[in-house]
Amino acid sequence: MTEKPWLKCYDPEVPPAVDYDGSTIPSLLEKSIAAFSRQQAVDFFGFTMTYAELRTAIEQFTRVLHSLGLGKGERVALFLPNCPHFIIAYYAALRLGAVIVPTNPLYSEKELEFQIRDSGAETLVTLDLLYPKVYKVQPSVGLKRIIVGRIQDYLPPLKKFIYPIIAQKGTENVPLEEKNGVRLYHKLMKSKAPDCPLPKLSGEDLAILQYTGGTTGSAKGAMLTHKNIVINNTMMRYWYTDLRPGKEIFIAVLPFFHTYGMATALNLPLSAGASIILFPKFVAKDILKAIDSHKATFLPGIPTIYSVLGTFRDIGKYTISTIRYCVSGAAPLPGTVLKDFERLTGGIIIEGYGLSEASPVTHCNPLRNARKEGSIGMPVPGTDCKIVDMETGDDLPLGSTGELCIRGPQVMQGYWNRPEETAATLRDGWLYTGDIARMDEDGYFFIVERKKDMIISEGFNIYPREIEEFLLTHPKVADSSVIGMPDKIRGERVYAFVVLKEGAAATPEEIVRFCKEHLVRYKVPRKVLFRDSIPRNLAGKNLRRVLREEAAGLAATDDEREDAQQAEK
Repeated sequence: MTEKPWLKCYDPEVPPAVDYDGSTIPSLLEKSIAAFSRQQAVDFFGFTMTYAELRTAIEQFTRVLHSLGLGKGERVALFLPNCPHFIIAYYAALRLGAVIVPTNPLYSEKELEFQIRDSGAETLVTLDLLYPKVYKVQPSVGLKRIIVGRIQDYLPPLKKFIYPIIAQKGTENVPLEEKNGVRLYHKLMKSKAPDCPLPKLSGEDLAILQYTGGTTGSAKGAMLTHKNIVINNTMMRYWYTDLRPGKEIFIAVLPFFHTYGMATALNLPLSAGASIILFPKFVAKDILKAIDSHKATFLPGIPTIYSVLGTFRDIGKYTISTIRYCVSGAAPLPGTVLKDFERLTGGIIIEGYGLSEASPVTHCNPLRNARKEGSIGMPVPGTDCKIVDMETGDDLPLGSTGELCIRGPQVMQGYWNRPEETAATLRDGWLYTGDIARMDEDGYFFIVERKKDMIISEGFNIYPREIEEFLLTHPKVADSSVIGMPDKIRGERVYAFVVLKEGAAATPEEIVRFCKEHLVRYKVPRKVLFRDSIPRNLAGKNLRRVLREEAAGLAATDDEREDAQQAEK
């Protein structure tokens, strides 16, 4: 792999490596402001901001944060969905040298409390609808500054009037008072905060604490510097050779708090002078309507988004042929979904791969050269990869299956306050991803499975993804997830959770028979369970942990039944 066979398959305009010019994350936006000041930067349900107006808001919030005592190196939690507040707070805090802690707005109080405590964040920006959770955890986490915005801060007049009435329904009533460090965003943005000096920033300064389950499962903050983020942005800018500065229109429905959304739906479009159409959540009709009305050209997404949009019953009512490119990541993209969506739009879906520990993009399929179905593509410029033996760590020859390791300037500095886990994941400059993969002779990589999700039954390695993709070939199956459950004799047994297509009916025995006809014996599910949907996080990743918990009681019953049968024999 030291020969980097992937380089020969790069599109002609893509360089083998990229240089870092010393830029910081705020400077990416500043360059676009200078070049495209009068062009639209943001559209949020009809409320728009030009790049010049966005700069004015960011500069005001920078002064506000400084006046409240925020300094370089302090952590700022953004407990927000996709909305203008996120963009403004993100760039303002980074300008002051603070460290952003993106926080999932769907977190429970317990999860929110853990992340604030672990990161040491003393400042948090949120919305009034989310404030009840913050209110409950504040006494125990030591937040000094809580800035609370409202969705109607950035809505057109009519929607601004209607929204508070709608929002009252189902909202927990807690006192929202300007005391104990709580401040109201809309008042702060109208205040006369004094000018403030900006600290000198370097590429080595910490910029983001991106929380992730990582390669070992426990939540921890991946430490990403300005250089990590900027150079990964540069890699993407070079890779998307047809990206037209100042002319693209992005649909930004991927959550900004997730590293994939932050990279492809926030930093990438704003660094290219694009307009981003903001959505706080995915609603198929809204997305299709936006593509049609705004003539959107880029749709970063996950497989679920393309699948739902492609099968939307009224899709014929919308013109979506303006979509030029879709970027798919976070989960495997079924070939049928890719082909169907490309047929509908006439655009191209580019499947890639990344992880929080790598800022996040490490692999992508080319725009012009051959895309290989099922492949995550090849390493992006300046990125090295190798496949190693999962037991010994030795490099494996071409075509072998083993753990994917990555080396490049986008790789994190380590895990926040986790020296042991850092040492286990970063070894001799290589990031051990925990993903099982292989590389073909052209340098295209294929993810086989997560290391922790691999099933070992009767001594055989079984990859859930392989069985899941096979189950999707059944004419009645819409979605599936496969897990391994403990087995006294085999080590583990295969359980399959299946979602049937609308109007379809099937029995577990029918699915098992289908598997027996086409799969080797040890891969055939021992149990098939039907579900209305497969649990996934907002990034589209399959939550096998939830399914394991659900299956635990069933597995115990199976053990008891088999013990009784064995006793009878």
